[in-house]
Amino acid sequence: MLDETPVGDLLHLSTQTRQLFIKAVQALRRPYGVGDLHALDTLSTFMTCVLAKRYTNPSSDIIEVLAGLDQIDTVFGDFVAALEGLIRNGRGPGVECCPHGVGHAQDKRQPADGQEPQQQQQQQPKGKSNCTYTADLQQRAVELALAVSSGAYQTSLLTYFIQRDLFPAIIGCIQSQSSLETSGDETRITRPFMLLGLLANYNKFEFQNPYQMRLNDFVNERVIKDIVKGVGKTCQKLRDQYIDVQEDLPEGWTLANTLNKIGLGAIAPGGKPPPKPVYDADTAKRMFAELPGEEAAVLLATYDFSHANKLFSLELVTGAPRSEKGEDSPFANFISLTSYLLQHAHLSQRTTLYCHLNLMVFRLLIEDPVLCKRMCSDESKVPVRLCRQRSTYLPLVRSERVIATAVMDTMIDAINHNLRRRLDVGLYTLCVGILLRIISYMSRSRTRLQYHWADLFRSLLSLIRFLTTYASDLKGLSHINTLLDHVVNLLALGLSAGETFLPTPAAYDDLFYKVVETGEVLVKFRDTYGLANRASNSIDTLVSVSVHYKEMLGTDGSKAAKGKRTGGQLTSLQVAEVIKQGYETLSIQAKEGLDSWEKYREADERTLLKKMGRQAVGDVGALISRLPWRNRV
Repeated sequence: MLDETPVGDLLHLSTQTRQLFIKAVQALRRPYGVGDLHALDTLSTFMTCVLAKRYTNPSSDIIEVLAGLDQIDTVFGDFVAALEGLIRNGRGPGVECCPHGVGHAQDKRQPADGQEPQQQQQQQPKGKSNCTYTADLQQRAVELALAVSSGAYQTSLLTYFIQRDLFPAIIGCIQSQSSLETSGDETRITRPFMLLGLLANYNKFEFQNPYQMRLNDFVNERVIKDIVKGVGKTCQKLRDQYIDVQEDLPEGWTLANTLNKIGLGAIAPGGKPPPKPVYDADTAKRMFAELPGEEAAVLLATYDFSHANKLFSLELVTGAPRSEKGEDSPFANFISLTSYLLQHAHLSQRTTLYCHLNLMVFRLLIEDPVLCKRMCSDESKVPVRLCRQRSTYLPLVRSERVIATAVMDTMIDAINHNLRRRLDVGLYTLCVGILLRIISYMSRSRTRLQYHWADLFRSLLSLIRFLTTYASDLKGLSHINTLLDHVVNLLALGLSAGETFLPTPAAYDDLFYKVVETGEVLVKFRDTYGLANRASNSIDTLVSVSVHYKEMLGTDGSKAAKGKRTGGQLTSLQVAEVIKQGYETLSIQAKEGLDSWEKYREADERTLLKKMGRQAVGDVGALISRLPWRNRV
């Protein structure tokens, strides 16, 4: 009914709406029976409908509907206080945790051998820690807080949540939800964490947000572990939404698959699995454009915690390895989701924003030398499923791999699949910058990883070809010079210091071969963008290497013509041999500081993070509006 009520009529009904709000808050503060649970459901529906309307003066009109200007401090202050208590530990002291023991119904289990039912009942103390009613109260209080936070995000009402610090209550809720025996639902952890993300982002660039300060100081390792596990499971669920649209993993050989293909599926072990639906290209594209689901709003809180808290970042990278049940580590799921987001980033602005957010998390983690060392070590090996829903494909790796190689694959896929005349310069700068930071660390530490380096350098040189071909469309884009410098300096770093991180001489030779092959494009690239006039890049290194070998190849080509061996054309093997010989006379004059980079500053991403905050608020609002309590009221 409230959904269909016009704003003007709702303001005329303010006497009734105020009474409803006040009575519901009283039911929260002084519960009787299951009245507090019903009051939470009623308030969630009421606040979602009220806050969703378009008002002429949002703050003052909403205040008029809820309490009136003269009573808003008292009434809404009581509301926030009641929410804080419920989120922290359910009902307050002096009140039974649940009416008639309904929250302990699951304790009526079969007694152990030789144990009387009464004895077992005595060994199961009843309290809030194992009360499902308390857990439901906490969860619905969090959902109500999310409804208010997302609906009132652009109004002054949210200042009541800022003034009354809910951080301890939210952490207490996560702690109690994770310790509950029946808790197998990651949303019991991620929704309080999502609430924390919204509150921590509220006007954080305009004033010192107290929730940001709380994130900096938080050191409860147990809660951080629970949050990281919840984030990992949410990432897996969001990733699986993409797989439901298009299965992209090549099917490995099994006896059951073979029998199914030859029509003997009836005798296959486990029977024939139900086929997944296959969608046409237009339908699949439309479905991809609607992804990821609204639960992706948890990624905003993940970014904030990664930026503010070293312990959280450490746990995200190192914690919870692959379990015996075959569950992937949280960080593997985070990388996997990011790879799917990046391959579909072009489909919507919303997906693009989440791509930027996750890439900033990668940048933060890699800029920490301790975490980067861990990511480049064999200790970090985990299996990671990367997106293969669009060609061209990188080599498929099914086994465990060093986590840094999975991150590099994700960046290369992003570079290969988002080339457009209206280039997302920020996304490309992040991707190439992350590659530069990883390879810089590997070069300084002389870390050599087995990796398909040829694909990485091929992608970078293909990017240079694209930038050269469409220079007229790209030259005027904001921050394009930063991207150009990153690409050039990364290739120059490979030429000047490749022996410190490339695993074999053949990989080093292949890089030189590719640069020589792209020589004419490099010269045109330099002249088109005027790179020779800027000291921030090392384009001369690439061009000089190309010229050096072109001269050698020209000499050898003349010899080949005179000898009539190949009609004046050198074979690829002969070119490779010339490259090896050329090292003796080659002098690479690379600029100093190729392996240096600027440390991340959040203020530089202010505009993007504000957009991301608004997007997360919208996703939380859509998520809350579809929860089942609207049908329970």
